[in-house]
Amino acid sequence: MLKVIVVDDEPLARKGMLVRLAAFEQLEVVAECSNGDEAVAQILELKPDVVFLDVEMPGMDGFAVLKSLQQQQGKLPYIVFVTAYDHYAFNAFEVNALDYVLKPVEPERLKAAVAKVLKFHAAADSQKHKGQLAAAVAKLTGDEAGNILQRLDKSEPVVNDRFPDAISIKDSGEITRVPVAEIDWVDAAGDYMCIHTKDGQTHILRRTMKELELELDPRLFVRVHRSAIVNVHTIAKLQMLSNGEHQLMLTNGQAVKVSRSYKDRVKQVFSQ
Repeated sequence: MLKVIVVDDEPLARKGMLVRLAAFEQLEVVAECSNGDEAVAQILELKPDVVFLDVEMPGMDGFAVLKSLQQQQGKLPYIVFVTAYDHYAFNAFEVNALDYVLKPVEPERLKAAVAKVLKFHAAADSQKHKGQLAAAVAKLTGDEAGNILQRLDKSEPVVNDRFPDAISIKDSGEITRVPVAEIDWVDAAGDYMCIHTKDGQTHILRRTMKELELELDPRLFVRVHRSAIVNVHTIAKLQMLSNGEHQLMLTNGQAVKVSRSYKDRVKQVFSQ
């Protein structure tokens, strides 16, 4: 049997994956983790054969987990990426050993992913494993496999450079193109996003925060709260309040609350 660890910050997603994996007699789930730090610790301790790794997690995301494992141990487990967003041309993602599954996880798709892992494990070709791992990360980011692993080794961000220069916003029969470079910060207002620009205007966009986040270059924008994204160039300072919470002060005088789950991401901005 192959030892498995499931990593996902969403409790329901973890529970659903555990239920589905129980159908495979070749797999034994030895741990479930709710964040990246916990995942790294459990993987190093339990040395699983397979990790079902959520890509999008606050704090240490799936790529950061992979980077940390590369730095701390030689042999990596087989990685099956899990994500809710078909954002990186997954239809072209064809690998023999590593795979991805989209949320909500469909039984047949998971079955195919497990079959690939079992097939590769039977081959026991560690060199091929390393190459397939590089290919998997490359497919997720749109970059060359060699470049991706070099960036991970150097603790550099793993990003896709192909981000739009402007966001198109429809309103009352008109479409306004808002240059991304002019966006100071974004906050959620129910089912809408309020995009605040450098000229003091506010544009209303009907889209989810997660969808908008995927269109913004993570080197230029940081998620600071479940309902707020900030342009890093507008950050003036990070303040700790008397109640122990944190907030950002922007160059335009705007104060933006920082939630606990995103605090580490914000601190990384100040360390760059």
